[in-house]
Parts: sequence; C-alpha cells; structure tokens
Amino acid sequence: MPSSQRPLDLRSFAVATAGFSAFVNLYSPQALLPELAREFHVGAGAISALMTASTAAVAVSAPFTGALADVVGRKRLISGAMFAIAVPTLVMTFMGSVPEMTFWRFVQGLLLPPIFTVTVAYIGDEWPPGDVARVAGLYVSGSSIGGFCGRFVPGVLADLIGWRAAIQVVALITLAAAAIVTLAMARERNFVRSGGLLSSLLQMVRHLRNRRLLATYAIGFGVLFNFIATFTYVSFHLAAPPYLFSPTLLGMLFLTYLVSSPLQPWSGRAIVMFGRRRFVLGIIATWILGALLLLAPPVTLILAGLTLCAVCGMLCQTVSTGYVTMTAKEGRSSAVGLYASVFYVGGSAGAFLTGLAWNAAGWNGCVVLIVAMQLVMATIVAVAWD
Repeated sequence: MPSSQRPLDLRSFAVATAGFSAFVNLYSPQALLPELAREFHVGAGAISALMTASTAAVAVSAPFTGALADVVGRKRLISGAMFAIAVPTLVMTFMGSVPEMTFWRFVQGLLLPPIFTVTVAYIGDEWPPGDVARVAGLYVSGSSIGGFCGRFVPGVLADLIGWRAAIQVVALITLAAAAIVTLAMARERNFVRSGGLLSSLLQMVRHLRNRRLLATYAIGFGVLFNFIATFTYVSFHLAAPPYLFSPTLLGMLFLTYLVSSPLQPWSGRAIVMFGRRRFVLGIIATWILGALLLLAPPVTLILAGLTLCAVCGMLCQTVSTGYVTMTAKEGRSSAVGLYASVFYVGGSAGAFLTGLAWNAAGWNGCVVLIVAMQLVMATIVAVAWD
C-alpha cells in the first residue's frame, strides 16, 4: 500500500473506533436488564430507566457539542471524551440501587455527544463530498459493532464473572479505544470555527428552517425509537417463559447487528443506483416485515426478524447521517448535534412509550407501536425527501 494512503486509512479506522466506543458504552446494560430487574426487584419499565437516562442526557448535551468543539478542537474533544466516559462506566458498577445507577448512566450519556456528533462532523469536513457516504458507512459499521459488543460482551461475561465485572471490562475496552483514536486520528485540517455558543445557537435556528434537515431529524427520531423499543423489550420477551433465555443467550441476540456491518460502506452506491428516497422507502418496507416476524412464536423467525430490523435500521441511519452532513452547508457540528439530540429523544421515547405498551399489551403491543412508527417514517420520507 502506498504510504500516501496510510493516513487516510488510519483516519477511517479512527472514526470507526470512535463510533465503536460510543455505542459499546451506550448499550452495555441492555442485555443485562432482565437480570438487573431481578436483582433490584423492579419491573421492566423501571429498569429500562437505565436506557432512558443515557439517551435523555445525549439529547440534552448534543446540540452544544459543536460550540465546545470550537473551543478545544475536534480531535482533542473526541479523544478526551473517550477517556472520560470510562469513569462513569466504572463507577456505575459499585452502585447498589437503580436510582444510583441511573444517575451515572445520565453522566455517561452527557459524555457521548462529544464522541459521535463531533466525529460525524469531522467526516463531513475532512473527506471530499463523494467520499462522505462511504466513510459515514465505515463509522456506522464501527458503531454497529460497538452496539453489538456492548450487548454481547456483558451478556456473556455476566454468566461467567457477574454483571459488575462485565461492565468493568467495558470500561477497559473504552480506554483501549480511546488510546487508538488518540494515536490514529489526524488533527482536523478543514474545520472552520463557527464563533462560539451564540453562533452555534443561531445556526441551529437556521437549521430548523431547513425542510430537508427537519425531515431527516424526524427519521433519526424514528430510527433510535425503533432500535431501543425492539432490542430492549425483546430481551424481556425472550427471558420469560417459554423461552427463558439466559444473559448469554440474550447477548447473542445482538449478533444480528454484525450482519449490517459489511453492507454499510456500499450504501453510497445504492443511493446512486436507486435514489435516496426510493432506497430508504425500500429499507423501511423491509424493516416493517422484520418487525412483523417478531410476532411469530418460533425463535428462528424471531431471529430472522431481529436481523432484518438491525440491518434496515443501520442502513437507514447511515443514509440519514450522510444526508445531514451533505445538506448542512455550514455549521455542520450544530446540524449533527441537532440530529443527535432528536435521535436520542427518539431513543428515550422508545424506551418509555414501549414500556407503557409492554405494561398494557405485552410484546404484541410493543410490535404494534414499532410498526406504527415505521409507517410514520415512510410517510415523511415519501413526502419530504428528495
């Protein structure tokens, strides 16, 4: 490989690693929720606060990370946040109640936007427009692998060494990823400072007047709503009779995430072949089919449905993320920050509202809510996307 290509490859690897680090932390309790509910003697809705707290914190802090990046620089903020997030991840394992763990999950969530929103903006600035979709695909691939490892690794280790030690392993993985990004990510070269917090707020107002950005933010809301709704409550569905899945088996459900990883970098070609709107409408139609398969009793069909849900959700996220960076001609950090905020509001809503559906109508009610959100997303894409 020519030496001139190596820095580009290292940067690509660095942004994928940053995505990995963010999502390995965000989803680390998910496969453990049924076990944590039993240990702390709470119900599914109460223990799901561990997911709601982190996504709500992301929604609060995401819009302001662009202004913070203006002050400290993009690479410095990304790597610093990656080192810092290991602290609440570790501290959480010493807590003895759900409210205490929920607090530290909130702190953890506050540190996530400096990793992923700034990384996405970094991609939009540091690569040519023709390469943005490809590199965004690599970033989402890293994120999907991180999401898988965040569920799978604690799930497997919980059966072997207990859930507390399992989460401590996640903290060590995070520190290793932070070291990799610090060494492999090049300093930003094309970043134009926006002028601080006031300028970022004014840019956000301008973004909210952009019809295409608003539609893309709405799709982001639906993507994480459905991910959290599906993969949180399917764990309770399969942990209950007649399935009685252990934490290890629940963690293995997230092998479905890995299926999407090889497909992400090819999303740019699919957009060229089919057009962005047609491609995403096809994705959502397939996603609905996957959600409906979750109603079937056989585990094989449930796994097939989860695989379709994971692949379609990740592809939809790849296209939406790239569309934000392409649509926002200025203030990409604030545009991506707004996207992340709405995205994680969707995640919080997915955890909370699906909990109500679970309490009212069980797993069937959850799936009905998921499909309803997918139909709303399809309508928005059909009407508002180019």
